[in-house]
This record gives sequence, structure tokens and C-alpha cells, in this order.
Amino acid sequence: MATVLDKTASPEYPTHPDAQYPAARGDAITGDRYWSKDFAEREWEHMWKKIWHVGGRTSQLEEPGDFITHQFKHESVLMVKQVDGSVKAFFNVCRHRGNQLVNTREGGVMSHFICPYHNWKWALDGELDEVQDPEDFDVNPCGKLKLKQLKCDTWGGFIWFSFNPDPVPLAEYLHPIPDLLGNRDLDDYVRVVNRRLRVNTNWKFASDNFNESYHIPAVHPQFEPMIDDHYSTTVFEMYPTGHNRMIEKLQPSSRYEDAQQVKPLWAEVLKEWDIDPADYEGRAQEGRIALQQARRRLGPERGYAYFDKLTDWELTDQFHHTMFPNVTITGTPEGLHFFRTEPDVDDPNWSTFDYWYMVPRIEGATEVATLYGMRPYEEAPYQDGDYSEYEADIPQGDFLTQDLSIAVTQQNGLRSMAYEDAWLSRQETRVRRFHEVINDYLEGRR
Repeated sequence: MATVLDKTASPEYPTHPDAQYPAARGDAITGDRYWSKDFAEREWEHMWKKIWHVGGRTSQLEEPGDFITHQFKHESVLMVKQVDGSVKAFFNVCRHRGNQLVNTREGGVMSHFICPYHNWKWALDGELDEVQDPEDFDVNPCGKLKLKQLKCDTWGGFIWFSFNPDPVPLAEYLHPIPDLLGNRDLDDYVRVVNRRLRVNTNWKFASDNFNESYHIPAVHPQFEPMIDDHYSTTVFEMYPTGHNRMIEKLQPSSRYEDAQQVKPLWAEVLKEWDIDPADYEGRAQEGRIALQQARRRLGPERGYAYFDKLTDWELTDQFHHTMFPNVTITGTPEGLHFFRTEPDVDDPNWSTFDYWYMVPRIEGATEVATLYGMRPYEEAPYQDGDYSEYEADIPQGDFLTQDLSIAVTQQNGLRSMAYEDAWLSRQETRVRRFHEVINDYLEGRR
């Protein structure tokens, strides 16, 4: 049952009716959850094989025959645009002798999928069309065999698949995330950054990290002048489905005595929208409301037509949606930051970390600002690599470098005999709740 959200800190924010005030049973967060192969195998059997996974973006599949693949642990999934416009997902495995049909991360376009081992030819809908030497079979398999199909659906411009032959409907699984992001036309967002990194840490680090803002002063001190990370001004929500939301106001952090001082970074944000920072010296946090009003007034004429669909809060603040178990979508006025971690095939001490940046189109603009400089308004090429290489290329102060650095050192500490359980503040309750939802899957309660 949903409980009433304690809105004393942010009474003006209209929460979702299913929002719950963070609560947890108290299940221990032991270190073996992060390094034990036995625990990782239980996650695979009882959770990963039950849930919905993001396979890619619908924009990657424009015409019939367009396909992409996604590797999750030892399974490769093939997603294909059909003649009727739908998307089907198949195991990327020939039914003859088990060879992979395609071996590319980028995807491509095919009229058929032909196994490179013995030339078995599969149609876009998974039907076996042609085999070599059909007369040599006791029964010709053509027309009788199909590729093994997975459940597949779309939402928000994302392609979703499930290893579960009978999963809950995608809309039910995602609830209430589509409602929370309903003012953004996600189907039309353009992915201008598409990066994957291999990191020496367990996949759960990102969900732990993005379920709280308690780490921001230590790990991201550069945000102090313009992101209010203090729990007293932050909205925390949980939902029965296991998803969470956290909303941080775009204003100087309330945890510091000089919160009403306009610092250079905040001044630059205000000036960009024709607000004189001097008008808000001594009351810097009030600049947030002025910024909302300026963006509402000036946005459409600057090409930001989509501002009309956003609430005042969405015109300034950061909306962090942690989608159980491994996806975080952070909505800002400028776009969406998509984060995903997935487990390594064999070693729970390693994982892959995906970062996508997706933006709505701005009338007249051909480029958009990203963490990596200006990027064109077009589907970004896929980039992958090792975190250590990424860290060397990115200047300090990049928030991904900061988070991933902590993740690597934390993985080392979680293996220590000294670590027994997390000692959490109330604002970190969603971290424990995340692990309790994992436990619910592992114990068959979900």
C-alpha cells in the first residue's frame, strides 16, 4: 500500500499518488553481495531473467531489416525492425549448431540473417527460410523452425526485452516512471553521446550511488554553487514497483552558511537567461524562481518550444529516476542523462557502465553542449573502452570520473573483513530499500 509522502520540506511539489516516504525493513547490505560469484548467480537466475532490460533506442531501427544487438552476460539479443513497423527480439543464435548469427555491437541492416557457419538463412520474423542441402535432412526444417524469440516492447524511445517468457506487461513494470517523465517527448530525443566503459566494480554501485545525494559534497564539490543537495530541500520518493525518484533544486546548496551568496557558476547560469546576478546577492536561492520565469518567458523565442510542456520545477531542477534494478534517468531542462550498469559475464568485481546523453531538438540549433564539448544533433557513434583510459582523457571535475573513481575504491573496501553492513542516514534509506527489492526477487517474493 502507498503511504503519504512527508512533504514538509517541499510542500509545493505535487508528488505522484503512489509515492511513498522512504522506508526499509533493515535487511543487511553485506559485502558478499558485491563480490560473491554465488550471489551473482542467484541474481542471474532469480532477478535478471525476470525483469525488463533496455536493448537500445528505437531511432536505431528506422527501416524494416534494421537491427541492433545487445550483450547481457553470456546472452546476445538481436532486435529487428519488422515489415509492419514493430520490433521483435530474438536470441542471437542459429538453431542449427548454436553459432551466433551476427557479431557486431553497432547493428546494421539485413534482408535475412545468414549463419556464417553453415549458411542457414533466417527471415526478419525469425522463420527459417533456407538451409544448405535440404534433401539430406529426414525432415526439411524450413518452415518448421523459428529463432527463439524474447518478449519485446517499447517505451520512451527505448527498446525493451525480457528473458522471462511471461513477464509483467512493460507498462506495469515501469509504473510510474512513464507518468513522471510524461511531459518530455522521449520518443523524439536524440542520443548525442553513447559511451560504454568497463569498470572494476560491481554493477550495484551505480544504483547505490544514484539513490542518494549524501555523497555530493565530498565527491562533487563543484556542484555547491548551483545544486542543492541538502536533504531538507530534496524530494525523496519510492514506489511499490521498486523504482525511486529524487528531485534536487537548482540553487546554491542549503548545507552551507553562504547559501545566499551568488557564486560565479550560479551567476553564469542566471546571466545566460538575462538575469542580473547582482539583483540576487544575499538571496541567491531566489534566483531559481527568477530562472524559471525567464525560461518560461524567453524559452520559445530561443527555440526551446518544448519548455511549454514542462512544469516550473522541470524548467530548473534535476529529476533523478532510479529504475530498478540498473537504470537511472536524470531529467534536466536541457535533456536526459541515462546511466546503466550491467554485470560482467563471469566476475562480479567487474561491470559495464553505459552513459547516454539524449536531448530534445532546439529550433535552429545544429549542435548541443555535452560533457565532452559540443556534439552534433544526430545519433552518436558507439564508443567503448576501459575506465582507466577514459579517466586519463577526461579532466578532473567531470562527475562521471568522480563517481567511477569512488566505485573502484569502494569495491576494494567492500571485500574487507572490516565491512559488515552499511550504517545509513535517513536520506540514504532508498539504498537499503534497493537491496531489499533485490532480496525479494532472490527469495521469490517478486
